[in-house]
Amino acid sequence: MENTHEKCLKLAKRIYDLDTNVYQLSGSSLGRTFNGDKDAHISTLATLIYTHPQGHLLRSEIALIGNMARTIHNKSERSRMMTEYNAILKEIEQIPASFGSVDIVDEQLAALNISNLHRQASPDDHLIICIGRTHGSAGTDIGFALADALKINYYDVEIFNQVLERLEAEKDSVADRDNFATKLHELHEALPDTHAKRRISDFNRYHGLPKKDAVFFNQSDLIRDMAKKEDFIVMGRCADVILTNNHIPHISIFITAPFQQRVRRMMEVNHLEFKEACKLLKKLDRQHERYYNFYTGKKWGDAVNYDLCINSACYGIKESVELIERMIDKYPTKK
Repeated sequence: MENTHEKCLKLAKRIYDLDTNVYQLSGSSLGRTFNGDKDAHISTLATLIYTHPQGHLLRSEIALIGNMARTIHNKSERSRMMTEYNAILKEIEQIPASFGSVDIVDEQLAALNISNLHRQASPDDHLIICIGRTHGSAGTDIGFALADALKINYYDVEIFNQVLERLEAEKDSVADRDNFATKLHELHEALPDTHAKRRISDFNRYHGLPKKDAVFFNQSDLIRDMAKKEDFIVMGRCADVILTNNHIPHISIFITAPFQQRVRRMMEVNHLEFKEACKLLKKLDRQHERYYNFYTGKKWGDAVNYDLCINSACYGIKESVELIERMIDKYPTKK
């Protein structure tokens, strides 16, 4: 009988081959997801599948391939690639739960909940779902599973970073002949200190803005452009406020769970002691809160800022996905 290690290795090879085929068929300007040493990528993928089959790193890599596969113009080839994509996801779901797939559901709370939600929008709008979440609430798992169920693209911070880095590389390949840039280059060459040189380079690249601000604005532009072209789910990134400020229809959701439940899940998923899990959760939540509050002027997690707030401990991952699907069942969007 084939063991789990062998299954993970075979799945890793299939993911790598899928990336190759999708790139060849789509001709994406963003390039392949996996560049460089084939064996090294396959080994890393196999380890991720074995240790954290539902982890965000693996999920982001696979989702990026799926996003590109949906852009393939040839219908039959697109169908063939998406069939393989979905088959890989199904097989990853079968990897034993003891290797990292832990639900958030609290069975006692789950028994008390029913829902019947929906929302209407114009048929001219794309279906865009913005999901904010506290760490450990399974929000990213719910977002990824929802994107798969709806057959739409999924974007999280890892995917955005990859896309922006590749777009930035394209920009860097075009020489900037502006006099200001020339002066900065001269100053850069005259500086002996490596750290100072790096700061000057960033100042040049980001037009005088701090790097984190420039990344946020570039990311905002990308989200707005995407909203004109496709249906998608976006995790965090202040996307709800960015779209609201640009009068772009969307559904905003916030997912959380009781702190103790989130701690338990973090302990099981990441193999942490209780104190370590508590400390990590508080740190990550503070980071999310500061980022959202700073760039939006709103309060992260405040129910009045969202269309729907979900206590994932009441439903678990699968039921949370079904709850959101019921909510958007009558959402008439472009097909």
